[in-house]
Amino acid sequence: MFDARIRPLIDPLLNRLGLALANAGVGPIFVTLVGFAMGMGAAVAIATGYFLLGFVLIAFNRLADGLDGAVARATRKTDLGGYLDITLDFVFYGVVPLAFALQDPAANALPAAALLCSFYANGSAFLAFAIMAERRGLSTDRQGQKSLYYLGGLAEGTETIALFLLMALLPDWFPVLAWAFAAVCFVSAGARVMIGVKSLDR
Repeated sequence: MFDARIRPLIDPLLNRLGLALANAGVGPIFVTLVGFAMGMGAAVAIATGYFLLGFVLIAFNRLADGLDGAVARATRKTDLGGYLDITLDFVFYGVVPLAFALQDPAANALPAAALLCSFYANGSAFLAFAIMAERRGLSTDRQGQKSLYYLGGLAEGTETIALFLLMALLPDWFPVLAWAFAAVCFVSAGARVMIGVKSLDR
C-alpha cells in the first residue's frame, strides 16, 4: 500500500549509493547475496532469542534489497539478478515467521503458520499475475523499476518490513501482530485476485 509513495523518497538516495558501489566494482548479485546472508542471520538471531540483533540484520537485509536494484540500474539489469532478488526475498519473508515459531513454539507456532499461509496466498496472487502480465506485455513502474510486473496490494514490502521490525522490537507481541497481519494479507490476496481477474478477463 505504501510502496508507491515511499519509492520516490528513497530511490534518489539508493541510486546514488548504488552508483557508488557500481563504480567501486561491486555487482548487484553480490549485494543480493550479502543481503540474503544478513536475512538468514536475522532468522538465526531471532530463533535463539537475540531479537535486537535480529532487528539490525533485518534492517541491513532490506537496505541491501534496495541497493541491489540500484547497482543493477547503474550497471546492467539481468534476468538472473531479478530472479535471485525475488526468490531470495520470498525465502527471507518465510524464515522470519519460522524463526519466531522456533523461538517459542507454544506461543508462536500457530500464528506463524497463519502468517505464512497468508504470505503464500498473497505471493501466489502476485507472482501468477506477473507471469500473465509478461505474456501480455504489460508493465508498470508505480513501485519503482522492477524485473517483473509489480501488482500493488494492501500488504506490500513496506508494511511487511515494518511488521518484522516491530516483531523484533516487541517479540512478546508476535502472536497478536502475526494474526492481525495475516488478516491484512488475506484481504490483500483477495483484492489482488479480483484485480487480476478484472485485468485478464479481456
